[in-house]
Amino acid sequence: MTTEFNGVLPTGEPAHLESPTAMGRPTSRAELGTNIRGYTFGFGARKGDYLKAETYDSLDKLCSLNVNWIALAFDMRVPRKDSLEIRYDFNRDITDYELEKLIGEIHSRDVKICLKPMLNSKDHEWRARINFFDDQGSWDKWFYEYKGYILHYAEIAERTGCEMYCLGCELLGTERQEKHWRDLIERVREVYHGPITYNTNHGHELDAKWYDALDYVGTSGYFPVAREGGASEEEMIRGWQRVGAELKSVSKKLGKPLLFMEIGCRSARGSATMPWDYMHHEFPYDEDEQANYFSSAIKVLKDEPWFLGFFWWDWSIRLYDEERGKSDTGFATYGKKAADVLKEAYNNL
Repeated sequence: MTTEFNGVLPTGEPAHLESPTAMGRPTSRAELGTNIRGYTFGFGARKGDYLKAETYDSLDKLCSLNVNWIALAFDMRVPRKDSLEIRYDFNRDITDYELEKLIGEIHSRDVKICLKPMLNSKDHEWRARINFFDDQGSWDKWFYEYKGYILHYAEIAERTGCEMYCLGCELLGTERQEKHWRDLIERVREVYHGPITYNTNHGHELDAKWYDALDYVGTSGYFPVAREGGASEEEMIRGWQRVGAELKSVSKKLGKPLLFMEIGCRSARGSATMPWDYMHHEFPYDEDEQANYFSSAIKVLKDEPWFLGFFWWDWSIRLYDEERGKSDTGFATYGKKAADVLKEAYNNL
Protein backbone atom coordinates (compact mmCIF):
# COMPACT_ATOMS: atom_id res chain seq x y z
CA MET A 1 0.00 0.00 0.00
CA THR A 2 1.26 3.48 -0.78
CA THR A 3 -1.03 5.54 1.41
CA GLU A 4 -1.10 5.66 5.17
CA PHE A 5 -4.17 4.39 7.03
CA ASN A 6 -4.28 5.53 10.62
CA GLY A 7 -6.63 2.80 11.70
CA VAL A 8 -5.70 -0.86 11.76
CA LEU A 9 -5.58 -2.19 8.20
CA PRO A 10 -8.03 -4.93 7.18
CA THR A 11 -6.48 -8.33 6.75
CA GLY A 12 -7.46 -11.40 4.81
CA GLU A 13 -6.21 -13.63 2.07
CA PRO A 14 -4.72 -11.54 -0.78
CA ALA A 15 -7.01 -11.29 -3.74
CA HIS A 16 -5.72 -12.50 -7.08
CA LEU A 17 -7.49 -10.10 -9.40
CA GLU A 18 -6.05 -8.77 -12.61
CA SER A 19 -5.10 -5.13 -12.43
CA PRO A 20 -7.43 -3.13 -14.69
CA THR A 21 -6.28 -0.67 -17.28
CA ALA A 22 -7.85 2.71 -17.85
CA MET A 23 -9.62 1.27 -20.88
CA GLY A 24 -13.26 0.46 -20.27
CA ARG A 25 -13.64 2.83 -17.32
CA PRO A 26 -15.55 6.07 -17.93
CA THR A 27 -13.42 9.18 -17.51
CA SER A 28 -15.88 11.79 -18.75
CA ARG A 29 -19.59 12.54 -18.63
CA ALA A 30 -19.93 11.54 -22.27
CA GLU A 31 -18.46 8.12 -21.54
CA LEU A 32 -20.49 7.70 -18.36
CA GLY A 33 -23.72 8.64 -20.10
CA THR A 34 -26.94 9.84 -18.48
CA ASN A 35 -28.42 6.42 -17.91
CA ILE A 36 -27.41 5.07 -14.50
CA ARG A 37 -29.90 2.31 -13.81
CA GLY A 38 -28.56 1.68 -10.36
CA TYR A 39 -29.26 0.18 -6.96
CA THR A 40 -27.37 0.15 -3.67
CA PHE A 41 -26.05 -3.24 -2.60
CA GLY A 42 -23.91 -4.56 0.24
CA PHE A 43 -24.81 -2.14 3.03
CA GLY A 44 -25.07 -3.66 6.49
CA ALA A 45 -22.67 -6.50 5.69
CA ARG A 46 -20.41 -7.93 8.36
CA LYS A 47 -17.13 -9.75 8.08
CA GLY A 48 -17.55 -12.86 5.93
CA ASP A 49 -20.91 -11.86 4.44
CA TYR A 50 -19.49 -11.00 1.01
CA LEU A 51 -18.23 -14.59 0.62
CA LYS A 52 -21.58 -16.30 1.23
CA ALA A 53 -23.65 -18.05 -1.44
CA GLU A 54 -26.78 -16.16 -0.31
CA THR A 55 -25.05 -12.88 -1.18
CA TYR A 56 -24.43 -14.04 -4.75
CA ASP A 57 -28.00 -15.32 -5.02
CA SER A 58 -29.26 -11.92 -3.89
CA LEU A 59 -26.93 -10.23 -6.38
CA ASP A 60 -28.34 -12.35 -9.21
CA LYS A 61 -31.88 -11.39 -8.26
CA LEU A 62 -30.89 -7.73 -8.20
CA CYS A 63 -29.23 -7.96 -11.61
CA SER A 64 -32.43 -9.50 -13.01
CA LEU A 65 -34.01 -6.03 -12.60
CA ASN A 66 -31.85 -4.82 -15.53
CA VAL A 67 -29.53 -2.72 -13.37
CA ASN A 68 -26.35 -1.54 -15.07
CA TRP A 69 -24.75 0.05 -11.99
CA ILE A 70 -24.41 -0.91 -8.33
CA ALA A 71 -23.40 1.41 -5.52
CA LEU A 72 -21.39 -1.03 -3.41
CA ALA A 73 -21.87 0.47 0.04
CA PHE A 74 -20.23 -0.57 3.31
CA ASP A 75 -19.36 1.24 6.50
CA MET A 76 -16.97 1.61 9.37
CA ARG A 77 -18.33 2.70 12.73
CA VAL A 78 -16.84 5.16 15.17
CA PRO A 79 -17.79 4.96 18.88
CA ARG A 80 -19.47 8.39 18.93
CA LYS A 81 -20.16 11.21 16.52
CA ASP A 82 -17.40 13.26 18.20
CA SER A 83 -14.78 10.50 17.89
CA LEU A 84 -11.47 11.54 16.35
CA GLU A 85 -10.26 8.09 15.37
CA ILE A 86 -11.45 5.73 12.64
CA ARG A 87 -10.45 2.14 13.35
CA TYR A 88 -10.95 -1.14 11.54
CA ASP A 89 -12.84 -3.68 13.65
CA PHE A 90 -11.38 -7.16 13.12
CA ASN A 91 -14.54 -8.78 14.51
CA ARG A 92 -17.01 -6.88 12.36
CA ASP A 93 -15.70 -5.12 9.27
CA ILE A 94 -15.36 -6.77 5.88
CA THR A 95 -11.84 -7.56 4.72
CA ASP A 96 -10.18 -6.23 1.59
CA TYR A 97 -10.14 -9.75 0.18
CA GLU A 98 -13.89 -10.28 0.39
CA LEU A 99 -14.60 -6.76 -0.88
CA GLU A 100 -12.44 -7.37 -3.95
CA LYS A 101 -14.07 -10.78 -4.40
CA LEU A 102 -17.54 -9.21 -4.49
CA ILE A 103 -16.34 -6.47 -6.85
CA GLY A 104 -15.16 -9.21 -9.20
CA GLU A 105 -18.51 -10.99 -8.95
CA ILE A 106 -20.40 -7.81 -9.83
CA HIS A 107 -18.13 -7.03 -12.76
CA SER A 108 -18.48 -10.60 -14.03
CA ARG A 109 -22.21 -9.84 -14.39
CA ASP A 110 -21.41 -6.88 -16.66
CA VAL A 111 -22.49 -4.31 -14.04
CA LYS A 112 -20.52 -1.15 -13.23
CA ILE A 113 -19.65 -0.17 -9.67
CA CYS A 114 -19.58 3.04 -7.68
CA LEU A 115 -17.58 2.11 -4.58
CA LYS A 116 -19.08 3.85 -1.56
CA PRO A 117 -17.33 3.62 1.82
CA MET A 118 -19.49 5.17 4.53
CA LEU A 119 -19.09 6.25 8.14
CA ASN A 120 -21.56 5.52 10.91
CA SER A 121 -21.61 5.94 14.67
CA LYS A 122 -22.19 3.26 17.29
CA ASP A 123 -24.22 5.76 19.34
CA HIS A 124 -26.77 5.79 16.46
CA GLU A 125 -26.28 9.49 15.80
CA TRP A 126 -26.74 10.40 12.14
CA ARG A 127 -23.39 10.92 10.42
CA ALA A 128 -24.55 14.40 9.39
CA ARG A 129 -24.11 15.45 13.03
CA ILE A 130 -20.35 14.89 13.04
CA ASN A 131 -19.28 18.43 13.84
CA PHE A 132 -16.42 20.03 15.77
CA PHE A 133 -17.65 23.59 15.20
CA ASP A 134 -14.70 26.02 15.62
CA ASP A 135 -12.25 23.50 17.06
CA GLN A 136 -9.79 23.46 14.16
CA GLY A 137 -7.44 21.09 15.94
CA SER A 138 -10.17 18.46 16.09
CA TRP A 139 -11.02 19.05 12.43
CA ASP A 140 -7.38 18.53 11.47
CA LYS A 141 -7.25 15.27 13.40
CA TRP A 142 -10.58 14.02 12.08
CA PHE A 143 -9.73 14.69 8.44
CA TYR A 144 -6.30 13.11 8.92
CA GLU A 145 -8.11 9.93 9.94
CA TYR A 146 -10.87 10.24 7.34
CA LYS A 147 -8.40 10.79 4.50
CA GLY A 148 -6.60 7.60 5.47
CA TYR A 149 -9.90 5.71 5.37
CA ILE A 150 -11.01 7.13 2.01
CA LEU A 151 -7.60 6.80 0.36
CA HIS A 152 -7.34 3.16 1.36
CA TYR A 153 -10.55 2.29 -0.49
CA ALA A 154 -9.71 4.63 -3.37
CA GLU A 155 -6.71 2.40 -4.01
CA ILE A 156 -8.98 -0.66 -4.00
CA ALA A 157 -11.36 1.10 -6.40
CA GLU A 158 -8.42 1.76 -8.72
CA ARG A 159 -6.96 -1.73 -8.44
CA THR A 160 -10.27 -3.44 -9.15
CA GLY A 161 -11.46 -1.09 -11.90
CA CYS A 162 -14.49 0.38 -10.12
CA GLU A 163 -16.08 2.82 -12.55
CA MET A 164 -16.86 5.54 -10.00
CA TYR A 165 -15.85 6.42 -6.44
CA CYS A 166 -17.95 8.17 -3.78
CA LEU A 167 -15.94 10.16 -1.20
CA GLY A 168 -18.53 10.26 1.55
CA CYS A 169 -22.18 10.19 2.47
CA GLU A 170 -24.29 12.86 4.20
CA LEU A 171 -21.42 14.34 6.22
CA LEU A 172 -23.24 17.66 6.40
CA GLY A 173 -21.43 18.93 9.49
CA THR A 174 -18.08 18.58 7.73
CA GLU A 175 -18.99 20.14 4.41
CA ARG A 176 -17.97 23.70 5.35
CA GLN A 177 -14.36 22.50 5.80
CA GLU A 178 -13.54 23.43 2.22
CA LYS A 179 -9.75 23.25 2.46
CA HIS A 180 -9.83 19.74 3.93
CA TRP A 181 -12.27 18.47 1.30
CA ARG A 182 -10.28 19.96 -1.57
CA ASP A 183 -7.13 18.37 -0.21
CA LEU A 184 -8.89 15.01 0.08
CA ILE A 185 -10.15 15.21 -3.50
CA GLU A 186 -6.66 16.07 -4.75
CA ARG A 187 -5.17 13.14 -2.85
CA VAL A 188 -7.81 10.73 -4.14
CA ARG A 189 -7.14 11.76 -7.74
CA GLU A 190 -3.49 10.78 -7.23
CA VAL A 191 -4.47 7.14 -6.65
CA TYR A 192 -7.86 6.75 -8.37
CA HIS A 193 -8.32 7.78 -11.98
CA GLY A 194 -12.03 7.36 -12.59
CA PRO A 195 -14.82 9.87 -11.93
CA ILE A 196 -15.53 10.84 -8.33
CA THR A 197 -18.66 12.06 -6.59
CA TYR A 198 -19.91 12.87 -3.10
CA ASN A 199 -23.31 12.10 -1.53
CA THR A 200 -24.83 15.14 0.19
CA ASN A 201 -28.41 15.21 1.48
CA HIS A 202 -31.47 16.49 -0.33
CA GLY A 203 -31.91 20.22 0.05
CA HIS A 204 -28.18 20.77 0.71
CA GLU A 205 -26.89 20.60 -2.85
CA LEU A 206 -25.66 24.22 -2.80
CA ASP A 207 -24.24 24.34 0.73
CA ALA A 208 -20.67 23.19 0.09
CA LYS A 209 -18.27 25.39 -1.90
CA TRP A 210 -15.97 22.65 -3.20
CA TYR A 211 -18.26 20.70 -5.53
CA ASP A 212 -16.49 22.22 -8.53
CA ALA A 213 -13.65 19.79 -7.75
CA LEU A 214 -15.95 16.78 -8.25
CA ASP A 215 -16.96 15.16 -11.52
CA TYR A 216 -20.59 14.71 -10.49
CA VAL A 217 -22.65 15.90 -7.52
CA GLY A 218 -24.60 13.19 -5.75
CA THR A 219 -27.44 13.65 -3.32
CA SER A 220 -29.78 11.53 -1.24
CA GLY A 221 -32.92 12.18 -3.24
CA TYR A 222 -35.52 11.50 -0.54
CA PHE A 223 -37.71 14.35 -1.73
CA PRO A 224 -41.32 14.38 -0.48
CA VAL A 225 -43.68 14.40 -3.44
CA ALA A 226 -47.04 13.80 -1.75
CA ARG A 227 -49.12 15.69 0.79
CA GLU A 228 -50.73 12.66 2.40
CA GLY A 229 -50.67 8.91 2.32
CA GLY A 230 -52.15 7.03 -0.60
CA ALA A 231 -51.17 9.62 -3.21
CA SER A 232 -51.62 8.64 -6.84
CA GLU A 233 -48.83 8.39 -9.39
CA GLU A 234 -50.21 11.55 -11.04
CA GLU A 235 -49.89 13.55 -7.81
CA MET A 236 -46.34 12.30 -7.32
CA ILE A 237 -45.46 13.16 -10.91
CA ARG A 238 -46.47 16.76 -10.20
CA GLY A 239 -44.33 16.64 -7.06
CA TRP A 240 -41.31 15.38 -8.99
CA GLN A 241 -41.84 18.04 -11.65
CA ARG A 242 -41.46 20.69 -8.94
CA VAL A 243 -38.38 18.95 -7.56
CA GLY A 244 -36.94 18.53 -11.04
CA ALA A 245 -37.27 22.23 -11.81
CA GLU A 246 -35.38 23.07 -8.62
CA LEU A 247 -32.64 20.52 -9.27
CA LYS A 248 -32.21 21.71 -12.85
CA SER A 249 -31.47 25.15 -11.45
CA VAL A 250 -29.04 23.63 -8.93
CA SER A 251 -27.22 21.76 -11.68
CA LYS A 252 -26.90 24.95 -13.74
CA LYS A 253 -25.51 26.89 -10.77
CA LEU A 254 -23.01 24.14 -10.00
CA GLY A 255 -22.11 23.52 -13.62
CA LYS A 256 -22.27 19.82 -12.84
CA PRO A 257 -24.70 16.99 -13.60
CA LEU A 258 -26.53 15.51 -10.62
CA LEU A 259 -27.29 11.95 -9.64
CA PHE A 260 -29.24 10.34 -6.84
CA MET A 261 -26.61 8.43 -4.85
CA GLU A 262 -29.56 7.33 -2.73
CA ILE A 263 -33.28 7.46 -3.31
CA GLY A 264 -36.12 5.35 -2.02
CA CYS A 265 -39.44 5.08 -0.29
CA ARG A 266 -40.85 2.49 2.09
CA SER A 267 -43.82 0.33 1.17
CA ALA A 268 -45.91 2.04 3.83
CA ARG A 269 -48.78 4.49 3.55
CA GLY A 270 -47.53 8.02 4.07
CA SER A 271 -43.93 7.27 3.13
CA ALA A 272 -44.01 9.47 0.02
CA THR A 273 -44.58 12.44 2.34
CA MET A 274 -41.33 11.65 4.18
CA PRO A 275 -39.36 9.16 2.06
CA TRP A 276 -36.29 9.23 4.33
CA ASP A 277 -38.25 7.88 7.30
CA TYR A 278 -37.58 4.46 8.80
CA MET A 279 -38.94 5.09 12.31
CA HIS A 280 -42.72 5.16 11.88
CA HIS A 281 -43.50 1.48 12.22
CA GLU A 282 -47.17 2.24 12.73
CA PHE A 283 -47.57 3.18 9.06
CA PRO A 284 -49.68 0.46 7.37
CA TYR A 285 -48.37 -1.60 4.48
CA ASP A 286 -48.89 0.02 1.08
CA GLU A 287 -46.84 -1.28 -1.82
CA ASP A 288 -48.74 0.96 -4.25
CA GLU A 289 -47.34 4.06 -2.59
CA GLN A 290 -43.80 2.74 -2.98
CA ALA A 291 -44.41 1.67 -6.58
CA ASN A 292 -45.89 5.07 -7.44
CA TYR A 293 -42.87 6.80 -5.92
CA PHE A 294 -40.52 4.75 -8.09
CA SER A 295 -42.50 5.10 -11.32
CA SER A 296 -43.15 8.83 -10.95
CA ALA A 297 -39.50 9.65 -10.25
CA ILE A 298 -38.32 7.70 -13.28
CA LYS A 299 -40.93 9.11 -15.63
CA VAL A 300 -40.12 12.71 -14.73
CA LEU A 301 -36.33 12.55 -14.51
CA LYS A 302 -35.16 9.83 -16.89
CA ASP A 303 -34.69 12.07 -19.92
CA GLU A 304 -33.37 15.19 -18.20
CA PRO A 305 -29.91 16.02 -19.62
CA TRP A 306 -28.67 17.34 -16.26
CA PHE A 307 -29.60 14.11 -14.45
CA LEU A 308 -27.36 11.02 -14.55
CA GLY A 309 -29.60 8.48 -12.85
CA PHE A 310 -30.58 6.54 -9.75
CA PHE A 311 -29.06 4.38 -7.03
CA TRP A 312 -32.13 3.11 -5.15
CA TRP A 313 -31.85 2.33 -1.42
CA ASP A 314 -31.24 -0.50 -0.85
CA TRP A 315 -31.06 -4.19 -1.88
CA SER A 316 -30.09 -6.48 0.99
CA ILE A 317 -27.47 -9.20 0.70
CA ARG A 318 -29.82 -11.36 2.81
CA LEU A 319 -33.22 -11.51 1.17
CA TYR A 320 -36.33 -12.39 3.10
CA ASP A 321 -38.70 -15.04 1.78
CA GLU A 322 -40.43 -13.55 -1.26
CA GLU A 323 -43.86 -13.98 0.28
CA ARG A 324 -42.86 -11.61 3.09
CA GLY A 325 -42.75 -8.87 0.49
CA LYS A 326 -46.54 -8.74 0.82
CA SER A 327 -46.27 -7.43 4.37
CA ASP A 328 -42.82 -5.86 4.78
CA THR A 329 -43.03 -2.07 5.25
CA GLY A 330 -39.32 -1.32 4.78
CA PHE A 331 -37.33 0.13 1.89
CA ALA A 332 -36.79 -3.27 0.29
CA THR A 333 -38.55 -3.94 -3.01
CA TYR A 334 -37.97 -7.68 -3.33
CA GLY A 335 -41.32 -9.39 -3.92
CA LYS A 336 -43.15 -6.06 -4.25
CA LYS A 337 -44.72 -4.05 -7.08
CA ALA A 338 -41.87 -1.53 -7.02
CA ALA A 339 -39.45 -4.22 -8.21
CA ASP A 340 -41.68 -4.94 -11.19
CA VAL A 341 -41.96 -1.22 -11.94
CA LEU A 342 -38.20 -0.87 -11.80
CA LYS A 343 -37.50 -3.92 -13.95
CA GLU A 344 -39.78 -2.70 -16.72
CA ALA A 345 -38.53 0.89 -16.52
CA TYR A 346 -34.87 -0.15 -16.51
CA ASN A 347 -35.51 -2.42 -19.47
CA ASN A 348 -36.84 0.56 -21.45
CA LEU A 349 -34.20 3.12 -20.45
